[in-house]
Amino acid sequence: MDKVKILWADDEIEILKPHVMFLEQKGYEVDTSNNGDEALDMIKSRAYDIVFLDEQMPGMSGIETLEQIKNQYPNLPVVMITKSEEESIMEDAIGSNIADYLIKPVKPNQILLSLKKNLENKKLVSEKSTLSYQQEFRNIGMEISNNLDYQEWSEIYKKLTRWEIELERSKDEGIREVLKMQKEEANQVFSKFIEKNYLDWIHGKRDSKPVMSHTLMREEVFPRLDKNDNPLFLILIDNLRYDQWKIIQPLIEENFRIENDDIYYSILPSTTQYARNSIFAGLLPSEIEKKYPQYWTNEWEEGTKNQYEGELLGQQLKRFGRNIKYSYNKVLNLNVGKKLAESLPNLMSNKLNVIVYNFVDMLSHARTEMEIIRELAEDEAAYRSLMLSWFEHSSLYDIFTYLAENKIDVLITTDHGSVRVNNPVKIVGDRETNTNLRYKFGRSLNYNKKDVFEVEQPETVFLPRANVSTSYAFCRTNDFFAYPNNYNYYVNYYKNTFQHGGISIEELLVPFISLKAK
Repeated sequence: MDKVKILWADDEIEILKPHVMFLEQKGYEVDTSNNGDEALDMIKSRAYDIVFLDEQMPGMSGIETLEQIKNQYPNLPVVMITKSEEESIMEDAIGSNIADYLIKPVKPNQILLSLKKNLENKKLVSEKSTLSYQQEFRNIGMEISNNLDYQEWSEIYKKLTRWEIELERSKDEGIREVLKMQKEEANQVFSKFIEKNYLDWIHGKRDSKPVMSHTLMREEVFPRLDKNDNPLFLILIDNLRYDQWKIIQPLIEENFRIENDDIYYSILPSTTQYARNSIFAGLLPSEIEKKYPQYWTNEWEEGTKNQYEGELLGQQLKRFGRNIKYSYNKVLNLNVGKKLAESLPNLMSNKLNVIVYNFVDMLSHARTEMEIIRELAEDEAAYRSLMLSWFEHSSLYDIFTYLAENKIDVLITTDHGSVRVNNPVKIVGDRETNTNLRYKFGRSLNYNKKDVFEVEQPETVFLPRANVSTSYAFCRTNDFFAYPNNYNYYVNYYKNTFQHGGISIEELLVPFISLKAK
């Protein structure tokens, strides 16, 4: 392994020879300079891993040298060393993105600690994360096989998500593969858990049941609405998985305190048409079709399927006695998002403001259809990274910033998640069969019953039926439906894409976050 290369620039470098020798004995390679101009020339001619820079040098000062380094080599770590503790000098250095700040006289162990912190931190964190997960692997495995209830499944998913994000830093591919296998095992057991309990939950046959799409507003939103004097904002980011929430959480926490980090259960099918309409209607799909036929468009009918969410929200507010002023806004593109951000002051007189923000869902579909997006988000970690990059530069981030400045409480949620599919399941259907890869409905579906969660009577799960013989079939874990015709092409095209509509922890266990402005 190559030695770490250090450049140390200080006009009193001769006095620091013992420090240099100490570092060389520890296995580091150290070059020295006594002025800023020479240091810059050395950096141009040789690749250094880190620079130690004296703040008070004759000629070009340390701050000026630092600015030159950061302009040309923004990712090169620079440790500033100074005799002065003046606040202005410290602020100038920190504002220029220094890696560390040391006050003279500097001890050799301080230098060593700074090196380890800046150059070995990722390696140390990776090793610690790997060891910690190895220790917890057995515990999680025992929990998975321990007949969990719905709350315990939420906690398991949180744990798995935490380790998935932490182990991104690990260079140990073996440990990441172990985690992947444990997550697959969890999904298999979770699918059985859903199939066993889903009907009882939606029929109200259990005293203990999770908050679900159709009960989210009355169980989670309305209680907060009733005790909140200021406007309340509910921001629904379409298709936001729990791991994606955890990735953007640090940005949110710059302006908000997390009051509750909860998970609720999406209904089946875990898609926008069914789950999101249910959220705003406070009803299950077939109940919406029956009670508000003017606001429901079936999947086999022409027309947009989620165009009446605002009207459904209004009806639900009335049904539950919330005669309040409210707004509903849906953001489908950049311009609409910018206009909404600009119009936020106009919404402050409303008791409730609902914003549906559709980016993650579009990203999921674009990843399937566009090769360049598939390459940019080739795996779970890259998919999260793309989400974070978008959020950081989005009008949605501007909206959060404005709301925090005005001390407005915010709820973040979604309608469903998505799962990365890789295992094809054969199915045969007629021309009327829907196109979704994670669930199918039709009158002549043909499949291996062991491969799917089968619902022969749609009314038992409150789903509409096109005709008397309509049935539904749902994929589990990371399966996806494929037709026997042109099978290989179909499988290769859709394998490793992110889909939703079926049964997995990633699709059904979705975030509900309560924020308090700092």
